[in-house]
Parts: sequence; structure tokens; C-alpha cells
Amino acid sequence: MINVATIGSSIITEAFARAVAQVDGITLHTATSRDVERAAEIARRIGAPHAASDLDAVLADPAIDAVYVGSPNSVHAHQIRAALAAGTHVFVEKPAVSSEQEWVALTREAMARGLILMEGMRLAYDPGIGVVHDLLPTLGVLRRASLHYGKRSSRYDDVLAGRRVNIFDPAMGGGALADLGVYPVHAAVLLFGRPERVQALDVPIASGADGAGVALFGYPGLVVDVSYSKITNAGRPSEIEGEQATLSIDDLVSPRRVVRHAVDGDREVIEIPDERHSLRGEVERFVALVEAGGTAAAEDQERTRLTLETMARIRAALAR
Repeated sequence: MINVATIGSSIITEAFARAVAQVDGITLHTATSRDVERAAEIARRIGAPHAASDLDAVLADPAIDAVYVGSPNSVHAHQIRAALAAGTHVFVEKPAVSSEQEWVALTREAMARGLILMEGMRLAYDPGIGVVHDLLPTLGVLRRASLHYGKRSSRYDDVLAGRRVNIFDPAMGGGALADLGVYPVHAAVLLFGRPERVQALDVPIASGADGAGVALFGYPGLVVDVSYSKITNAGRPSEIEGEQATLSIDDLVSPRRVVRHAVDGDREVIEIPDERHSLRGEVERFVALVEAGGTAAAEDQERTRLTLETMARIRAALAR
């Protein structure tokens, strides 16, 4: 049984806890927050038997096998490093860290210590994305794709009112590309590999962060546009277009309805059951990696590295 301590008090920690409840071999042990009363409240909500405000003490607890890092983006790297130094496996929320170089250093440290370090990128472990991947060869030569994820944050009203919000604060690693754009960027890397060319535009907001943006990826014979937003809602499906058929994907992050439209008029609808929690796949993968040990996480870590590299290329394109 993998005993997990959670770090962070955001709503995603509660979602992680609900997924853990559906997976064998892993259980919540301690909820950690800087404020002891806040930690106790989080522990009550997620069903963890223990609460703590001293992260160093938690990491030193021999009962803790792994940590879930769901804190603000800007402190991920520090907390990952501390957990690895304590001999603890790490499951970190996306985006894992702020740069490819930081990620490479941390994955090397994890490997040297015989520990698993994995980014919680739920779309990569969702059964729906597996369906999409398996259908790609049936589309013929791939020519166009449009991958997007947009969800207006409930905290955007605070930004409009002039209040500081971590998820819209560049100093805290916030912004649309980091928080939501990472999903379609990761999907492009997973499905098509590393893009040869990258162009980009974004929409800055009052906090100094990006509220929305779009990137254009160039591959040999294939063009992919990636769009994302934290200040508007997306209402259209993502699409992948081949010379023989087009795939329509209802929700890129958790596909539940994929439609194949053939050029001859045939139409196939694939429904993906949704009784599973949307984060269950990534938790199952983490348990499997911990059980396997060694270099089992290398492929997962490489996708994260390529995603971080591509996001850096987007930012470089925006700065031009």
C-alpha cells in the first residue's frame, strides 16, 4: 500500500483524493498545508486520517511513501526536490515545473535515488485519448489538427475587480498557457511528437498574465493549431483531419465521444464510458510505476520534458 501525503489546498487536491479512492494499492495518509487549521479542514474533506503544517516533518515520517504536489506552480520544484531528498516518490500536478532544464535535473535526481517522479497529466492516461490514438492510422495522411481547451476561471472576476489571484499571477507561475494550455500542448506532443516550427499569439490581462492564446505547430506535411483560455469557455470539439477521414473529439482532456467522419460519408461514433473518475487513469499509472520501479517512468517523463520544451518555444515566439 502506497501511503500518500498531499501538499496544497486547491480544489484539484480534492479531485485527486476522489480518484485515489477508486484505485487499489494507494491511500491517503496526511493532508499538509502551511496553516494547521487549514490542514485539518483539508484532511476532513478528503478523508485523510492525519493533518500537518510542517512539510519537513511529513517528509521525515517513515509512514509516508509518496507525496502529491498540488501547490502553486512556482513552488513545485522546491517541494519535489525536498521530497526526493527524503526518499519519497512524487506525483506532481501539471505543469510539473517551470522549465525543461528544471525537469531534467529533477528526473535525473529521482532516477539516481531509485524514486518515481511523475506529472499528473490526466489526458495522457484517459481511455478516451487511447481511442483517439488508435484511430489515427484510419484517417489517412494527417494534414490538419485543431486542439483546444478553454475554461473561464471563477477567479477571473477577482482579477477584473483588481484583486491578486495566484492562478493569474505570473510570479506564482500562473496564466493560461501554464494552467490550461499545457493540456493541448501535451496532446500534440503525445499524438504527433515534437513540432518542427512554433508560432504564437496571446491575450494579456491586467494581472500581467496571459488570459488566452493560440500556437501554431508545424510538422512535415501537417499543421496543428493549439488554443487555450482561462477567461472564456470553449464550446467546439477538437479535430484531427486526415486525407481519408476526420476525427471530432468532444473534450480533449477527457474524451467521452469521438466521431470519425469519412470522406465517403460514413460516420462512426465511439462512446467512452464515464463511470471512472477523470483522474483515475493517472493515479493507476503512478501506482504501476512505483510498483515497477527503476526506469519505468522514463517514457512519461520524456513526454513532460517535450511539453515543457514546446511551451518554452511558445513563450519565445510570443517574445519576438
